Amino acid sequence: MSSPNPAATQPTPPPPSNWNLPNVLTSLRIVFVPVFAWLVLAHHWWWAFGLFALLMATDKLDGDIARARGLVTDFGKIADPIADKALMITALVTLNIASTLPVWVTAVIVVRELGITFWRMWMLRNGKVVPASKGGKLKTVLQSLGVALYLCPLPAWMDIPTFIVMCIAVAVTVVTGVQYVLDGRKANSV
Repeated sequence: MSSPNPAATQPTPPPPSNWNLPNVLTSLRIVFVPVFAWLVLAHHWWWAFGLFALLMATDKLDGDIARARGLVTDFGKIADPIADKALMITALVTLNIASTLPVWVTAVIVVRELGITFWRMWMLRNGKVVPASKGGKLKTVLQSLGVALYLCPLPAWMDIPTFIVMCIAVAVTVVTGVQYVLDGRKANSV
């Protein structure tokens, strides 16, 4: 007769509470999206830039805290990408209205972001997990930098460099979208 495995008799720890700092930061990001939109539409450029920078910083911070302290929750897994997309899409659309950001930039980024999100959810419902794209962080950094440059009341000579940065962000957004699909198919064809 073998002795029982002590690890098997240990109770599993309860999952972390949804009431934790990373989820509060994520929720605040969602709550402040309308404030950010108002600041852009009212042409309060420096305030909009400051709030955008703060909200993007909380995006990095909440994930780091959740992983470091073991506070990853199902709520956070769902709310974090919603907060990210809500902020970025709001930034792009309001810049279309209040600034010189071309509508086609917003259209390409929004179609890619929502398309990949819905595709990943559909794949998950069919029991297939789509791995994160290798260029996802670079895409986010470039989109954020492009938006930040459009938010700053910069001199006119910065219009072309700002537009170039946004075009690079669009190109990386498209490439990483294609990479998602290819990686997802490869991972799920085995």
